[in-house]
Amino acid sequence: AANITYPTTEEELCKAVAYASEHNLKVKTVTKFSHTIPKLACPSGSDARLISTSKYNSVIEIEPDRLTVTADSGVSLRELIDKVEAAGFSIGTSPYWEGVSIGGLISTGSHGSSWSGRGGSVHDHVVGISLVVPANSSERYAKVIRLEEGRDDKLLNAVKVSLGVLGVKLSIEKAFKRSITYNFTSDVALEDIFMDHGKKFEFGDITWYPSRKTAVYRYDVRSPVNVSGNGVNDFIGFQSNPILISKGVRALEKSLEASKSESGKCTTADTTLAYKKLTGNGLKNNGLLFTGYPVIGNQGKIQTSGSCLYSSSLRIDVSCSWDPRYNGLFFYETTAIFPLPRFRDFILDVKKLRDMKPERLCGIDIYNGILIRFIKGSKAYLGQGEDSVVIDFNYYRADDVLTPRLNQDVMEEMEQMAFSKYGAKPHWGKNRKVGFFGVKQKYGPNFDKFLEVKNKLDPKMMFSSEWSDEILFGREGLKYDGCALEGNCVCSEDRHCSPSNGYFCRQGLVYTQARVCRFSSAKVSMA
Repeated sequence: AANITYPTTEEELCKAVAYASEHNLKVKTVTKFSHTIPKLACPSGSDARLISTSKYNSVIEIEPDRLTVTADSGVSLRELIDKVEAAGFSIGTSPYWEGVSIGGLISTGSHGSSWSGRGGSVHDHVVGISLVVPANSSERYAKVIRLEEGRDDKLLNAVKVSLGVLGVKLSIEKAFKRSITYNFTSDVALEDIFMDHGKKFEFGDITWYPSRKTAVYRYDVRSPVNVSGNGVNDFIGFQSNPILISKGVRALEKSLEASKSESGKCTTADTTLAYKKLTGNGLKNNGLLFTGYPVIGNQGKIQTSGSCLYSSSLRIDVSCSWDPRYNGLFFYETTAIFPLPRFRDFILDVKKLRDMKPERLCGIDIYNGILIRFIKGSKAYLGQGEDSVVIDFNYYRADDVLTPRLNQDVMEEMEQMAFSKYGAKPHWGKNRKVGFFGVKQKYGPNFDKFLEVKNKLDPKMMFSSEWSDEILFGREGLKYDGCALEGNCVCSEDRHCSPSNGYFCRQGLVYTQARVCRFSSAKVSMA
């Protein structure tokens, strides 16, 4: 097992890196929160060192005249937001989930939704970064580098995404409020509406439930701070749930999978959607109840959520619904970043796939449908180089890696449509391994610029591992029996699926170049 250290100061952090550098040890940084879906935090070898930033979280310094805030890497997003808001300012964007550290969210390209101002990606609000990097013996094996926007742009554009950071300086602005209304309506003409929606509403997004032929348009704009309203965004999916209910929901979904009950999944999707509509998807006008639209509240109470993180220690019966300690929800998450001109055709392809048999997409709509967000073009080398549209969708994951899933071919076809047909880039902190295949080519010259800086700052590749390199370079490993079930390969032979359970490698229904694992009852009966 790797050794782990818990530095509390910059000096202690430098010492930890210096020790590893002097002794040629591999290093990975972890936080007090859970790590990314890809194994970016996994170290190489049994003698590797982990550096936790869970106690490196004491500095939050606001400079009102410069409209900036500087924070240690281990500061949580909620701690930072609350401190900034208390001083009369707001942070322009954030991811929707607040269970992240500042260093972690910057390093993985986390984002909200906005094409306005600096945009929806948090790294595009970064105006300064401090790094601790390995050094030679004359510099005591580690040193701190401080980068500023306008002075060190080449280095800053490289380290904004996918290199660990010591401290972050973000731009802030005068405090403001937001006004939100959800419009639950038909998905007719979604492909023609999404662009205008993203341009019209500064923080707008769209949640698309394709099997239900429903689109939920989020009308989300800023309001003056003196407008009445004390609203809170307590997103339903991030609220505390009784552990027994989370276990029950998981048991129900496993039962529906085992019986291949599309109708059962669709009934569950209908119930879930109706509840979200009734409760405003977790919006609360007065911090307690949803009483109607619009919901107006301070930016810090609207921009992100995660109340299940703060369950009372006295309530041992509740948790986040996916808490692995209690065998609750267990799912995949696919997140693809599309160049704006290509997204319309992707919607049309998904509609074609849906129209063949809508019930096959109910497994996505049980969760949160397809969340559509908007992020602005970025100068970060591993960011999005142009104005883009991001989709997220979650779907059932089996307990056993070799267990196939109901209608998994549909999810796989959508995944391959996004990343192969339309050239979408993967979110660095999410996705199955197949989402990263060929990722280097998608970034073109910027990838080489990133590598140049990475090799300069970490010449011995101390912060790299076979796990993170596999993602960064989009390497495809050797194929094996069942490798497509967990998204570790794209099938090319039946054995990559699960022939014994009736799942065979077939071409896609709409994107015929896709290769997916599809169930065939005829093949099973013949066997």
